[in-house]
Amino acid sequence: MNILVLCTGNSARSILLECLLNDLGAGRVTAYSAGSRPSGQVHPQSLRLLAAKGIDTSVLRSKSWDEFARDDAPVMDVVITVCGSAAAEECPFWPGAPVRTHWGVEDPAAADESDWDAAFQTAHDILERRARAFLAESVEDMDAKALTAALSRAGEIA
Repeated sequence: MNILVLCTGNSARSILLECLLNDLGAGRVTAYSAGSRPSGQVHPQSLRLLAAKGIDTSVLRSKSWDEFARDDAPVMDVVITVCGSAAAEECPFWPGAPVRTHWGVEDPAAADESDWDAAFQTAHDILERRARAFLAESVEDMDAKALTAALSRAGEIA
């Protein structure tokens, strides 16, 4: 199962969830991330947090969703958007995926630098709880309706 995680800048939340799904999924899913307006770099606090949790960050990069719209791109089974609502963010829309869901999380990169540790940890923890709940189910065996329901249930976890 291929999962594309989208947000605007592809520097924090989408990167965190990509790594969580790949790590926790242990080969059951393959997650990718991208942004509608990528920042061009992974946020340094994302890299520090992931490295502290033992995640290899060497291959992470901020990239445009255009990479996943090419003919040679992997076919996505699920698209998850992670935009928050506090800053009235424009959330990207990905056409064509059979299953789409929204797991909104406020942007930790928008926090003051002195608050980054807490903001990034909070975003990570929310996304981790959702990823664990989603992956606790037999998602790879579900039809689109059941998969949509499983994603919705996980996305409601705070």
